[in-house]
Formats: sequence, structure tokens, C-alpha cells
Amino acid sequence: MSKHIFVTGGVVSSLGKGLTSASVAMLLERRGLTVRLQKFDPYINVDPGTMSPYQHGEVYVLDDGAETDLDLGHYERFTNAVLNRSCNITTGRVYQRVIDKERRGEYLGSTVQVIPHVTDEIKDAIHRVASDDIDVVITEIGGTVGDIESLPFLEAIRQFALDVGKENCLYIHLTLVPYLKAAGEIKTKPTQHSVSGLRTIGIQPDILICRCERSIPESDREKIALFCNVEKNAVIEEKDKDFSIYEVPISLLEHNIDQLIIRKLHLPSRHIEIDDWQEMLHNLRNPENEVTIAVVGKYVQHKDAYKSIYEALDHAGIGNSTQVVVRRIESEEIEREGASRLLRGIDGILVPGGFGARGVEGKVEAIRYARENGIPFFGICLGLQCAVIEFARNVLGHKTAHSTEFEKSTEHPVVCLLEEQKSVTKLGGTMRLGAYPCKLQPESLANEAYGVELINERHRHRYEFNNDYFNEYTNAGMVPTGTSPDGQLVEIVEIPEHPWFLAVQFHPEFKSKPIAPHPIFKSFVRAAVQRKRTSKGIEEPQLM
Repeated sequence: MSKHIFVTGGVVSSLGKGLTSASVAMLLERRGLTVRLQKFDPYINVDPGTMSPYQHGEVYVLDDGAETDLDLGHYERFTNAVLNRSCNITTGRVYQRVIDKERRGEYLGSTVQVIPHVTDEIKDAIHRVASDDIDVVITEIGGTVGDIESLPFLEAIRQFALDVGKENCLYIHLTLVPYLKAAGEIKTKPTQHSVSGLRTIGIQPDILICRCERSIPESDREKIALFCNVEKNAVIEEKDKDFSIYEVPISLLEHNIDQLIIRKLHLPSRHIEIDDWQEMLHNLRNPENEVTIAVVGKYVQHKDAYKSIYEALDHAGIGNSTQVVVRRIESEEIEREGASRLLRGIDGILVPGGFGARGVEGKVEAIRYARENGIPFFGICLGLQCAVIEFARNVLGHKTAHSTEFEKSTEHPVVCLLEEQKSVTKLGGTMRLGAYPCKLQPESLANEAYGVELINERHRHRYEFNNDYFNEYTNAGMVPTGTSPDGQLVEIVEIPEHPWFLAVQFHPEFKSKPIAPHPIFKSFVRAAVQRKRTSKGIEEPQLM
């Protein structure tokens, strides 16, 4: 029978429940346990797929095509846990299932209510991710204790312990212990109130993780333990990490949270193996090189809109002993001020995905600047489509070339709607989603990076390269080097005569980890390092 850990948050949002859940999972996994993670989100959307990046941040996509919360990206980057669409449940999905059952008459005439019908559906969702081969299920509850939206989830996890036995459940509460500069003191009252709210619901936390700017004095830890009814050694300090989020597991390990959980849940374990993580952090702290990468996007002012891309660049930096400095540039700024002014001195240019016409011309201009000046260029999703548009206009001579997403009547539709999308009328969950195979052309840049000829990558798009122009592009020097196995969908384009120019239709950032950088990101950052060294007249290094 799986053991269950429930992670809740209090006082304020954005304390880092997702990072904490991922870190705890990583430590347990390194002790030989099999872990699965799950996120409950209290919003009524069925999934985040139709939500603006400005409101929600990035939409993270799993192999099975589930559009999920960005915290699932942390789960995958920190662990080897296998995730699927059952690992991200929203209020909207819960109510959708309840209403569908009511319409089918499955409640046998009962009045459908939050308790027991909604809470039963939530508990069923927890059971769905548990199995005999999973030692621990970690379920993160989105929102903050006291939010009306989170109440059904909190009630459900309270009931869950009664159903399976308290000895099989453990509650971790993440809270804030602020430092008031005017008073010169750490304040424990917000944590006390947060735990009081949780206990009013009927949940007694077993472990408190206290986010703080400054170390919590022993006397304050004793006070928190006394007033919150937890063991003193279960009051765990988690100071802000100025350097890297990948330090969080080490911080929790130093406070013995893994041993505490193992003892409380009576779990078997082995000696923890974490040398590779420590080595990764050492490499991150001690880079040999530094490069500046411009990310030219539509949502760069929102720090989480391209979260996985920024993380993948960091991973690639680790793999190349290089600090990657990201310069975030709004594509509309390129339209107003010009590419040469904003991109001068850049070592590499990355153009990520997005939807809608806003800022597309700025992306196209950034790509032209990269192509004409020999700057390493990496395009992702819309980044590939913009590269195709730019090449058509400025190399093939089709000045009006465009995507039918932005100009339906364009004379040269070099990017067009996928055939399977032409009959789609609903927006949510209807794109080409999830992992698909891609066959690489031998001796291509992509093939060299991956080291294999068949890959699987995750997609999230409706539009594609128009195969009517396939031969024209190939003859002019932009070569499709990755396609679906049947050759019908172009997945990767390259310009072999360029120092490093590669664009992909899929989202490789979703498969990058700090101890296993994605091969294309790693190759891209290596090319940026080589360009910087070459421009300074330094002999190219022998990089990993």
C-alpha cells in the first residue's frame, strides 16, 4: 500500500510548495523509494491550456498530452517519477466528472453535494495515482489555507487519512516566518494563524517547513513547535536561495527531513545517494565560461511564462561549465527599436513559442539578424515557424510569405494549419499534444546532438511547415532534418552553411534536467561559447 504525503501552504502564495514537494520527492527517491507526485489546482478551468501566460505562467506538457501546471516541470526535473494526466487535477475537472456522473444517473437519485460527492471524487483522484509499485505519493494542494477555492481539497485530504489510516498519511505545511526590519525580529504569529486555520479544518500538520529570509532562532523554533503542536525537530527552516533552486533539496537534507518522513511513515530506506547532485551544484557554482543568450519572446516580462526554457538553458550551462546569462527581450521591442540595437553583442538567440500575431514581426527580425550575422540561433515551436517565414521572405523572395494563423489569405502560406486541426472548433485540449516520434537526418546538427536517429519529443501546436514548399527550402539551404517517421510533418529545420542554426516544432525544454541537460540546448550553448571565444580570437575549447 502506498504511503501518502500531503503538502499545503499558508500565509501567502508563491512560497514554493512545488519546489518543496519536488525536493522531498527527490530525497526519498535517492533513498531507494519509488515516488509519484500530484498537484491539485483550485481554479475552475479544466486544465491550464486556455489560460494566459500572464496569469498562469507556462503550460507544462506531459508525454500523454496532458496540459498541466508548471509545478509538474519541477517534479520531472528533480525526480524520475513517471507523470500522467492523473497527476494534475483541477476543480474544473473534479466538477466535470461529478456532473457527468450525475447526468448518467450514477448517484441513484441522491442530491449531489460537495460532501460526499465532490470530496469522494478528489479522494478517487488520489487513489488513481497510487499503486502497489509506488512507495510514496506526494500530493500538493494549490492555493493557501483560508482560500475558499481550496476547501474541498483540504476536506478531502482530511477524510483520506480516516479512510486509509493516519499511519499511512503525513501532512507537511509550508508557511512563512517573516522578518520585520522595523522591529528587528522574526515573527511567528503568521505561522501560528496559518496552522490554526488548518487545524480548524481538522488537519494537524506533522511537519512545518518555514520559509524565511533569515535563520530562525532556537527560541522561535521552540515557540512555533509549542503553539502549533508539532515536534521541535519537525519545525524545519527553509531559507531563501539566492543562488539556485537546486539547492533546496540539500537544505532540506541538512535538516534531516528525509529521515523524519521515513520514521513517521515507517518506510524502508537505504543510504542516500546524492553525489551527482552535489557535483552538479559544484559545476553550477564554478563555471569556466560565460555567455549571454537573448530570449526573444512574447511573454518575457512574466518570469514563469518560459520557466522550462530558462531552466533548460541553466542545465545546458552546467553541461558546458558555463554560466548562461539570459537577456529577456520582448519581440515588440525589436519591432520598435530594431534588432541590431537590441541584439548587438549577444552570443546566441533563442526564439520560443507563443500564440497570436502580437510580436511575430519582431521575432522574424531577430531571426534574420541571427541568420545574417552568423549568431547561433535556436527556434522552438513558433520559433521554427517564424524562421520558416523569415527565410521565405528574405532568401526565397516570397515577400508576402506568412502563416495562415496570422494572415489567412497570404499568397505564400509557408506555415499552415495541421490537417487534423481543420475540423477542430473547441480550444481546450485540442492541439497536437504530447510525445511523438521524430526521425533525424544522418550527420545533421540534430543527429550529432542526440547521437541517435529516432527521438521522442513533446508537442503543443496547431500549425506546421507547409510541405508544398519542402523542395524549395531544401534547394535554397534551409533543410528539414527531422520529420515524423512517415515524412509528412517537418519537425526540425537547419541551415547547414550557418555556424549553428536549428529550429524545432516540439518543446525540448520539457525533457531537460539539471543532471541530464537536453542535448539540443547543450549543443546550442556550446555553439554560443565557441562563437564568443572565436570573436575574441581564443582557440576553441574542448567542451563536454
